[in-house]
Amino acid sequence: MRTAIIRKEHFNAAHRLHNSNWSEAKNKEVFGKCNNPNFHGHNYQLEVKVIGDVDPETGYVMDVKVLKSIIRKNVLERYDHKNLNLDVSDFKNLNPTVENIAQVVYTNILKDLPEGLELKIRLYETERNIAEYPA
Repeated sequence: MRTAIIRKEHFNAAHRLHNSNWSEAKNKEVFGKCNNPNFHGHNYQLEVKVIGDVDPETGYVMDVKVLKSIIRKNVLERYDHKNLNLDVSDFKNLNPTVENIAQVVYTNILKDLPEGLELKIRLYETERNIAEYPA
């Protein structure tokens, strides 16, 4: 039977929503205060959901210690207390919106998951602004 396990983590990061192909006026109009040239930060809450069959020998879908390690390597060490625009190569040419961050987190975690497991990411930028990938 397919079962899901969910690991919750959090990280703090700064970013600026900005499209370099647009004028400053258009960026300010579209992104508002999120376009602050001095950046702004969030306390992101992350839920990593792994779905698969329960192994009859271990009783696990996946060892949560292994999942925790994968998240630490692919998310926390890369993004926590960083400026996503300046410090993280994943966003060098990608606007670090909550939607894009969720997709990048998904891709980075998926590559290290054991085969046959399904992955879903839910990323809370704020209590009210949440992205889920895949939808």
